[in-house]
Amino acid sequence: MNASRHLTEAERQDVADGTASTEELASVAEHLGRCDSCATDVARIKQLMTRIREIPPAVDVGSDLWPEIRSRIERDKIIHDLGLKLELRRRAIASCTPYMKHGHDGALLLSNVDEEVGRRSMCELTGNTTEYDELKSFYALPRVFAERIWDSMLEPLVSREEMARRFKVDEISREAWRTLVEEPLGNAIERYLRDDLVRGLVFTDAKVGVFTHPHDSSLLQNRCFLYHLIGNKTGEWKVPVGGMGAVSSELERVARKAGAEMLTDVHVHALNVAGKTRTVEFLVNGKDETVEARFLLVNFGRNVLAKLTGRFFQPDRTDEGSVFKINMLLRRLPKLKAKKIPAAEAFCGTFHSDEGYQQMNLSYDEASDGRLPEKMPCELYCHTLTDDSILGPELREQGFHTMTLFGLDAPWSLFVRDNEEMRREAEIKYLASINQWLEEPIESCLALARDGSPCIESKSPVDIEDALGMYHGNIFHNAPTFPFAERREQVGTWGVETEYENVFFCGSSALRGGAVSGIPGHNAAMNVLELCRKTSNA
Repeated sequence: MNASRHLTEAERQDVADGTASTEELASVAEHLGRCDSCATDVARIKQLMTRIREIPPAVDVGSDLWPEIRSRIERDKIIHDLGLKLELRRRAIASCTPYMKHGHDGALLLSNVDEEVGRRSMCELTGNTTEYDELKSFYALPRVFAERIWDSMLEPLVSREEMARRFKVDEISREAWRTLVEEPLGNAIERYLRDDLVRGLVFTDAKVGVFTHPHDSSLLQNRCFLYHLIGNKTGEWKVPVGGMGAVSSELERVARKAGAEMLTDVHVHALNVAGKTRTVEFLVNGKDETVEARFLLVNFGRNVLAKLTGRFFQPDRTDEGSVFKINMLLRRLPKLKAKKIPAAEAFCGTFHSDEGYQQMNLSYDEASDGRLPEKMPCELYCHTLTDDSILGPELREQGFHTMTLFGLDAPWSLFVRDNEEMRREAEIKYLASINQWLEEPIESCLALARDGSPCIESKSPVDIEDALGMYHGNIFHNAPTFPFAERREQVGTWGVETEYENVFFCGSSALRGGAVSGIPGHNAAMNVLELCRKTSNA
């Protein structure tokens, strides 16, 4: 062989895993004797293969393990497997939904720690506790669904028929399957709940990030709802201490400890995935670089993969994103017109505005007609009330807080013609929606930057697509999928496969992707390990 070149990635893999032919081994043996770089890399791959063989395919946890401990381990499996040092803190308040009743301002307050808070608040809204009991009965359905399906999220896909069979054990399980998989979610919401405000509160989890309505025949609303309600078998939203920066820092720490090399500020401009090895061409530090790999895991959308490989991308109509984000830094929290609710409680959980059931049906229809809704449904999150460590000591002492507004019924199609003007109009409308419940406009509470400008920024779906490549601003990359195989060829796979050999999705574009779960990354890694075991045992 040519002594002036190094072995390719494919040649090194073949030598290391023993799949190279006798002729190939003879041609590279002399090179390995002269080239320390290639010899070292082959030795490294052989050592990795040995370690992979030593990994048991499964660990059987003893049935005598205390159920509550076993359940906790199963829920936090990815965190335990990776050895991540993370604290996920519970939000004391689940949600606050203000309303006007008989000329007086009130708010429906639901607690994550005290059920009586929600029961009393529901009684103030409806005059009795019946709706609260019906709300609990409704939420029992996704809870049962989560119990039966959550563990399978970290396993190869099973067929729709097999998954349905697992629910044919009792009446509530059968109802959960029928309600969440077979019929539009609006049917169950209208069957269980009577109050429009409560119906809307429930349905928001089916709309966050996607453009849909209660009786959408595509069942997009059901799929979106599931991903918000099945996480860790409870669906409870917890706040990572230190913010998402702490999560990404921990992932970086364990990755580097395992030998990973990190490159940032990289512009990938081409992928060659047709050959035996995959090649990535990218620009870093002003230089064009090329890397060969046996496996390629991609954390971007199918639209970006198509662009980088020169293929045509064919989206589905349900892939369109519907989101409007407003990020704010506040000097203080605004006071509510509903004086019984302290601001620290109102904004600790999810603060809902203009998200009544009929109101969202109307706003969906208006947006479908190509115009910004008159009243724009939205919600606020203030995570610094649960964890203020992301703020500096001085800001904490002065009572500063971060606030994020997430707007619904803001599809990409509304912004694409004149993004600047539509973004400005949408920001005004969303802030007006919030201000109707406040004693003072939220703009008066904004912190000021050094140049005197208010600390507020807005992002439309067009902005998100331009900045992050997410198709039409879809925060899930594409429409969420049901957590089982819907086609025969998907059964037994990890749901991360692409049309290219050894190229896998490890982010939201994977089946069972979407939301901040780590599931697609885990499943892509399991797929790679499975293939390595098969090769090493061949």
